[in-house]
Amino acid sequence: MGIAWDDVVLIEHAQKSGDPTSITVNCPDKTGLGCDLCRIVLEFGLYVTRGDFATDGKWCYIVLWVVPRPSSLKVDWGSLKNRLMSTCPSCMISFYLNQQSTASAPPSVYLLKVFCLDRKGLLHDVTKILCELELSIQRVKVMTTPDDKVLDLFFITDGMDLLHTKQRRDETCEHLSDVLGEYCISCELQLSGPECEVQQGFTSLPQEVAEELFSCELSNEAVPMSSASDTAKLKKATITVDNLLSAVHTLFQIQCVDQKGLIYDILRTSKDCDIQIAFGRIQSIAKGYRIIDLFIQSTDGKKIIDDENIKSLCSRLKEEMLHPLRVTVASRGPDTELLVANPVELSGKGRPRVFYDVTFALKKLGICIFSAEISRHSTAERQWEVYRFRLDESPEYPLASRKARTEIMDRVKKTLMGW
Repeated sequence: MGIAWDDVVLIEHAQKSGDPTSITVNCPDKTGLGCDLCRIVLEFGLYVTRGDFATDGKWCYIVLWVVPRPSSLKVDWGSLKNRLMSTCPSCMISFYLNQQSTASAPPSVYLLKVFCLDRKGLLHDVTKILCELELSIQRVKVMTTPDDKVLDLFFITDGMDLLHTKQRRDETCEHLSDVLGEYCISCELQLSGPECEVQQGFTSLPQEVAEELFSCELSNEAVPMSSASDTAKLKKATITVDNLLSAVHTLFQIQCVDQKGLIYDILRTSKDCDIQIAFGRIQSIAKGYRIIDLFIQSTDGKKIIDDENIKSLCSRLKEEMLHPLRVTVASRGPDTELLVANPVELSGKGRPRVFYDVTFALKKLGICIFSAEISRHSTAERQWEVYRFRLDESPEYPLASRKARTEIMDRVKKTLMGW
């Protein structure tokens, strides 16, 4: 019983060039499914223009209209469909007979060693190739030698789950060697060993750096529906809460500046806070703002009526909308570091394509990366993924200059937000 497997995910391309492609998912529901689907969409470099969500707690129906960002980006739609389908629960009757499904095992981590002659933009070029091959970077260690060579250690997982085959490993190394050309000295790919566990450890940041990176000022408290009449005066983020419109759901209406990964950030927060979204509508952008309507319930299937719970959820959502990523430039002795941090899902997954966006921004600025690494950092509220880039001095951007540092942070933020 159930629907045909090929009908679980339907991708329909627009007849007119530039118009969005629609992705329809029709399958049994599971906790955080919308977040997981939007995460994959973000991994493929797609931007959600609008969307609809509906679920009765057992079955869900999701439609997302997406476009590539940038428009020149080549998308493997067949691979995207396979990835989305692999995230959906089984549509067979056994799914209903066994609701307590076992959690899937975490993907195997592989170590990619790339030894190259150094040049500007090299790290981003390697990162771009890995994204095109659907390889996700979990950890990285980049080291520049005194003789202008670079050793890149990437701890990666495979979205296609094929790295256990020799063919997939060989094709990956061959593709890297072909694209990098004469700069590539050697390329090796193998299942990671104990060195991966070392790389997955937590980092210790200086107190002043941590305070600057993770502190933020939030404004605009959630307001009653009746006082939100003048939307023209809303600045960055507003959440209106209504418990009267529906007998069984609490309505959260969100208005905020549109940015890359916004839908994923909201659904990730809902997933981590054990909030069930029964109905949702993502409206098109109007004057740079996005409006999202969410009819939500707590895990017991009831409305959220406790004022403290509402205030806490609104505060968390607004923090994710206003500060989904943190960026700062700090000094470490004679060196200058760019630090970027993003929240980690409770499942342990970090945000997609952050390393790609940061290296792209630095390449555009003409700034060389002497070394880079990814680690985890814990605050009282949550766990963060921290990207640390040791920068080389640039004539255009003298790192001792406050103005230059500010320009670097602004460019990185704009790239990460898609502005």
